[in-house]
Amino acid sequence: MRYVFAVTSILIVTAVALVLQSYDLRDAELPALVLAIGIVTWYAGSGPAAVAVVLAAATFNYLFVEPIYTFYVSGQDLPYFVIFVLSAVTVTFFSSVRRRSEESLRQARDRLQIELDQRQRREGEIRRLNQELTLRASELAAANKELESFTYSVSHDLRAPLRHLVGFSELLRKHASSSLDEKGQKYVETIFDAGKRMGSLIDDLLTFSRIGRTESRMATVDLQGLITEAIAEVKQQTNGRDIHWEVGAFPACHGDRSLLKLVMLNLLSNAVKFSSLRKPARIEVGALEGSATSVEIYVKDNGVGFDMEYAGKLFGVFQRLHRTDEFEGTGIGLATVQRIAQRHGGSVRAEGAVDRGATFYVSLPREKCPVERAIDASCANSGEF
Repeated sequence: MRYVFAVTSILIVTAVALVLQSYDLRDAELPALVLAIGIVTWYAGSGPAAVAVVLAAATFNYLFVEPIYTFYVSGQDLPYFVIFVLSAVTVTFFSSVRRRSEESLRQARDRLQIELDQRQRREGEIRRLNQELTLRASELAAANKELESFTYSVSHDLRAPLRHLVGFSELLRKHASSSLDEKGQKYVETIFDAGKRMGSLIDDLLTFSRIGRTESRMATVDLQGLITEAIAEVKQQTNGRDIHWEVGAFPACHGDRSLLKLVMLNLLSNAVKFSSLRKPARIEVGALEGSATSVEIYVKDNGVGFDMEYAGKLFGVFQRLHRTDEFEGTGIGLATVQRIAQRHGGSVRAEGAVDRGATFYVSLPREKCPVERAIDASCANSGEF
């Protein structure tokens, strides 16, 4: 078909040139044939172009060069043939450039389409994973909420019978111990101590479950005053022990004051408890230079410490690294500390060594910056929320 196109194009142009001659429009045949050769070369390629050049030279020589109607070729006819050839070569060059450009564009378009298809598949996979993650997160949140409700209900419901148990065992200790033999008195003491430990455990469980159930009251917190209060409360429970306290300076932070106080009470009580074998015990409370948006508080003691191999267990519920006959406790305090820190957008970590003490760090958000306070004040003045 390409060769038919080449022959047909030259013949049509030749016919048009003959018609133009009849209207005294001469010298149009050469540019017309050159144009035809260019069109054939551009659209049909080099093979049909060669046929077009030969046919154009022949028809031009036969019909338009003296003597006409002969194929006589003289030296004067050579430039015409050169013109035909040069036009074909020139157009072939530009045609090849065009084809290479089109091929490059096609390849680029194919690569782009492949990349687009791959991206769409990846985006589809990401959307699917996000939906699955959202579903799992919702299920986990629902399960946690259900577990918190269950823990709260069970702990709350256990309080009443436990109070009776502790109360009646205490009455036995006070008013009926004289009528009991030594073994009976020991049984009563065991019941009373177990009831007290169970009461402490239930209180800690209720505190732990309330953290996720109650709404936080976020505000600027004076850490210096809060920690001073917490230390004063803990000192009342030390029974005059020889404890050397080192208390540093603290910046303000942003959080729920009652929850942050619970954090400090837990950490300070732990420091006092696990340094009970040291004389004197040393407890250091301070703040580290954190980032522009957070402050890190630490509580350090010279107590029994712990093996860093088990550091990951410290903040789990009911996780203990020491026996209850060595140090009493429920194993919920540090889990409570971690949960409060996370609720504030912070974190908690611990460092220690056996018989060389331990240090607990809590990261909390700093006080709001002046710009945030200005925005809050503006919203409050304008009635916006």
